[in-house]
Amino acid sequence: MSRRAPFVPDGVPVLSRGRHRSPRKGACFMEMASFLAGERWSDHPECTHPVLATLARCVNDMLDETHRQRLVTMIPEVVGLNPHDPRVATALVLTTARAALPIAAEERQNVMALAILNAEGILAEQDGRSAGQLSQASRTALATSPAAERWARIHLARMGFNAAAVRPSNAAKVVALAVDGIARACVDDPEERLVRLLRDGIDVVAAFSPLAPPLAPAVVPWVAPTTRPARTSPSAPADQQARTLAR
Repeated sequence: MSRRAPFVPDGVPVLSRGRHRSPRKGACFMEMASFLAGERWSDHPECTHPVLATLARCVNDMLDETHRQRLVTMIPEVVGLNPHDPRVATALVLTTARAALPIAAEERQNVMALAILNAEGILAEQDGRSAGQLSQASRTALATSPAAERWARIHLARMGFNAAAVRPSNAAKVVALAVDGIARACVDDPEERLVRLLRDGIDVVAAFSPLAPPLAPAVVPWVAPTTRPARTSPSAPADQQARTLAR
């Protein structure tokens, strides 16, 4: 049975994959955000947090034509969503890595497990909390890949937490790898997971926005990932894919 495309009212843009020189050539998610923000046409507008923008670009490019159009209603939500809280990049790394770890390819799981443990530790330091405790959502994700968790813990015991890994430029690479891992996973609903991941990412960043109710410290609505593990097909080296995906 063929899937029916969702209804898109007249005047709403049809999103397409990749970068476009002008609106006449098409538009991706972040290019439409730049247009709504009144900025120069770009898929890297200043109106949106750079790591969230990476998540949006990668999800946009990994979806099929049908699922991509479901992102249209989220575009206005990222306009002006660029809080300066240093925890935002860390929170996005944690959210995306937890979503990817249970279903990512085996060679990708070490990176995701390390990203989770490192992000938890750095976020605890940023919040002024003890770094020894993990959130329930992170424990659930790590339980799906015990070998990857062991490797990550050994690595952290030797090297310690790495604050540079959650700086925006490096956080964007982890986010891109997580999206790619979900898109390539041998599961029935990778597109649904990606749409939901972008929804979750927007909500996470919104929790740090000055427009949100003041919280001290901010309580982030972390999303518990699906715990059903699955094998995926082999993929290119992680760092090479990150550079390609985070366009």
